[in-house]
Amino acid sequence: MDGEIVHESGTVHRHDGRDNHDKHAGHSPQLFRQKFWISVLLTLPILVVSPSVQTMVGIAIIFPGRDLVVALLGVVLFFVGGTVFIRSARAELAMRRPGMMTLISMAISVAFVYSLAVTLGVVRGGDFWWELATLISIMLLGHWMEMSSIERATGALHELASLLPDEAEVIEAGESRTVPVGELEVGQMVLVRPGGRVPIDGVVRAGESDVDESLLTGESKAVKKTIGSSVVGGSINQSGALTIEVVKVGDDTTLAGIMKLVADAQASKSAAQVLADRAAGYLVYVAIAAAGVTAVGWALAGANAGFVLERVVAVLIIACPHALGLAIPLVTAIATTKAARSGLLIRDRRALEEARRTDIVLFDKTGTLTKGEQGVVGVVAAEGNDQDGVLALAAAVEKGSEHSIAHAIYRHAQEKSLTVVTAYDFTALPGRGAAAMIDGGRVEVGGPGLLAMRSLVVPDLIVRTVDEASEQGKTVVYVVRENRVAGAIMLADVIREESRVAVQNLQERGVRVAMLTGDSQGVAGWVAKELGIADYFAGVLPEHKAEVVKKFQDAGKRVIMVGDGINDAPALTRANVGVAIGAGTDVAIESAGIILLSSDPQGVAKILTLSEVTYRKMIQNLLWATGYNIVAIPMAAGVTAGFGYVMSPAVGAVLMSISTIIVALNAQLLRRVAL
Repeated sequence: MDGEIVHESGTVHRHDGRDNHDKHAGHSPQLFRQKFWISVLLTLPILVVSPSVQTMVGIAIIFPGRDLVVALLGVVLFFVGGTVFIRSARAELAMRRPGMMTLISMAISVAFVYSLAVTLGVVRGGDFWWELATLISIMLLGHWMEMSSIERATGALHELASLLPDEAEVIEAGESRTVPVGELEVGQMVLVRPGGRVPIDGVVRAGESDVDESLLTGESKAVKKTIGSSVVGGSINQSGALTIEVVKVGDDTTLAGIMKLVADAQASKSAAQVLADRAAGYLVYVAIAAAGVTAVGWALAGANAGFVLERVVAVLIIACPHALGLAIPLVTAIATTKAARSGLLIRDRRALEEARRTDIVLFDKTGTLTKGEQGVVGVVAAEGNDQDGVLALAAAVEKGSEHSIAHAIYRHAQEKSLTVVTAYDFTALPGRGAAAMIDGGRVEVGGPGLLAMRSLVVPDLIVRTVDEASEQGKTVVYVVRENRVAGAIMLADVIREESRVAVQNLQERGVRVAMLTGDSQGVAGWVAKELGIADYFAGVLPEHKAEVVKKFQDAGKRVIMVGDGINDAPALTRANVGVAIGAGTDVAIESAGIILLSSDPQGVAKILTLSEVTYRKMIQNLLWATGYNIVAIPMAAGVTAGFGYVMSPAVGAVLMSISTIIVALNAQLLRRVAL
């Protein structure tokens, strides 16, 4: 069903659901619900006055024109409740893809024409009006429930659209006014009060607050936002008021990008679904052939026309590939929705299906296992000093510097809640570091050049620590007080705390973990040791990362490549499954099959879990749908007649509907799986 999701604010999000059951094009749960209740109201009097039913229950309600009343109600019921199937069947035949609607239409049309001919006296026999009425009512009920299941399963787009508020509070010339979100323009200032939703992508220009981005990234921890921080439309402002400058609107926003990826995923098909679709198509021809064989067989056996017709209708109804057609789409739609709620964007269903078979997860280091920014990873103090004191001195000197290393030192002191005194007479030492006066004494912070310039002697304890750090590729900054080395600070690309848990979780699942990086052997060895990774590749240029993936594949391994989606693009494309991590607001990464909105590598384990449970549900549904038909079609054809039991078309319709409901309910159980 191609269409649009139109938010009340006026924002339009288009999606393409080419695979979402063409047989239901233009249909809705409300349509089937309405037709079902009308059909029930018509079916009840048909059952009450039908001679066949009265005979079965042992009552007699006789009045002039009884048969005509039953026939008239049956005709009305056929055109009210049955034509929806016939119109859909015409669409299937027009596309040369006969399916479920074709079989249903054939069954109810044969029953209708035969019953009408009996009523008009064209042929002799018993009519099928009450069977036709119950058949149509049951089929409408089954389709109502099916459409409701589909609507719930594919509701991710509506849920995402509902994250945006309808209106925003714009600030102009010191005054505020409320406007629809769809009318916001780039450059406007928007006020978001505590407890309100951020209406659009922007940058904080005033205020400070914690923002809940869990519904977009899957991260439960609120994110601190200060002046200059980026915010995403749909997130929730928790504590303080924020003034936000609009930087993206319409289809350029993060939420719109996420919705497009979800829609694309729901429109894509996994290998299992392609197989199920093909099987469902074959089942149509199997049903028609079985109906033909049934008709010929019973005719040759001498059965009357009414019995033969009843067997044909039962076969056509019970063989409908309803459950088989729903087995995969419902599971994958629910999996896509669940993934989106957990911060996992499935761009390609085949990637999700393939992930369960992974042998090795290959992580890029920078920006994936690490933060991609310098941070303090160690402090060593000379005799007579302590580590916190050394760090506090360095932070006081570097507080006013714009250098990235200076920022890292000052930030680390803040994180440790150290008291940073005010320095004065700050002096830059080009190529060597910086100096300032603190408590009446001169403190200098810099690299080896500073020590050479001052001809200073480094204590043995610091020398040993610095030599080890240098071998690991860490940056070393010395702190000098009154011409004596007080200590040294080691900096490196900071390892994410979540990376340790992510690697451990994967290894506990029996998945091999490896790392590749363009950094030196020392840096790579240090990060790998910290994370417990045995296999790592250092000095790998971006254009050669795909070759590492290929080597694993040539050895028969199935590889998930995890990277930042920029210089890792060739490797992400080459891998069996490419996962872009830390995408943040950049969701348009074409080289990855799966995107993690957050920067947490633990999402890779979530992918494996979701892939395994999704595939298990697919197999369960396929086994039920195919096994049901193997047993039910012969019963509908009448193989149990010799044992005194003959399945009526109405019972066949009930069983077919039950099989569909079982498949739908089994798919819904996927929602309970914890990722």
